[in-house]
Amino acid sequence: MDEIEKVHKNAVIEIDKVGNLSKLEELKIKYLGRSGTINKLLQNIKTVSNERKKEYGQKLNQLKLQLTELIEKHQLRLINQSEKSQTIDITMPGNEMLKGSLHPVTIAIQEISAVFSKIGFIRMSYPEAEWDYLAFDALNMPKTHPARDDFETTFLSGKPHERFGKMILTPHTSSGQIREMWRLKKPPIRMINIAKCYRPNWDATHTPMFHQFEGMCVDKNINITHLKGALDYFSQSYFGPETKTRLRPHHFQFTEPSFEVDVTCTACDGKGIVGAGRDPSTQKCKICKSGWLELGGTGMVHPNVLKEGNIDPDEFSGWAFGFGIERVIMMKYGIDDIRNYYSGDIRFLKQF
Repeated sequence: MDEIEKVHKNAVIEIDKVGNLSKLEELKIKYLGRSGTINKLLQNIKTVSNERKKEYGQKLNQLKLQLTELIEKHQLRLINQSEKSQTIDITMPGNEMLKGSLHPVTIAIQEISAVFSKIGFIRMSYPEAEWDYLAFDALNMPKTHPARDDFETTFLSGKPHERFGKMILTPHTSSGQIREMWRLKKPPIRMINIAKCYRPNWDATHTPMFHQFEGMCVDKNINITHLKGALDYFSQSYFGPETKTRLRPHHFQFTEPSFEVDVTCTACDGKGIVGAGRDPSTQKCKICKSGWLELGGTGMVHPNVLKEGNIDPDEFSGWAFGFGIERVIMMKYGIDDIRNYYSGDIRFLKQF
């Protein structure tokens, strides 16, 4: 017991005299470390009589707590003294804060929304969990269409709707066409729908979740020239004023006639080659190889789709398109792997 009292008195004196943090850390190790004084005293408990072992252990634990508290308080005093002793020049510039940035998909959504708002389109948003009927039947897609199997569509386990069937994660934004026609009930309709879509694919050009933007215009006497004009306007506003578009005949269930939309390659200005003449550096463009890049699908809204939207196809006509946002960003900046968007790699994201 006398040894414990002696250690306590010596420790208090030593700690009180310490004037810097490094010396205080040495004292902490001396008394509280694995090979410190208190652990050595603990080893001596086997020499204490059985009647006094309990008292000895209690005294030793009390000493450990007292020294720990004393060292922590003295440490705070030394830190405060150190901070007060430092001189601060308030005229010196502060540390520059690192700036974050928006995700490239968010930037593209804002830019696309701004482009279409200038020609009278409103931005709408519809559910990501959709009914099978609205995603397929209402869009003129038969039960046997390959897009309706579980290799292309993600089905949910919710209770099926009596009229609309099974619940799915929406594979495209085109179901928004039906919902918008139901909402407005009568043209004119100028809508752009930007949303997440889901398809169970994962490779350099596909991700299980991606973003799509859908445009639709329905009114009297709407024709393909209006569609081409809107596509030209968007392409020149987003990719650059020299960008051109072309339509290639294609087939989609919900448009007739249907087209694939191509835009001139931004890397080679639509020439299909880099370099010129006989220069040995002349070669095919690695991005497009032909001068054109595929943008997405479009066409005149199928009469059956207009009927599903409760709109008379004999009185009204319209066009629609659906483009992947990740794809238009790839085309604009020459990105070669869509998975970069969702890798979380700050080196990629900080470029935007």
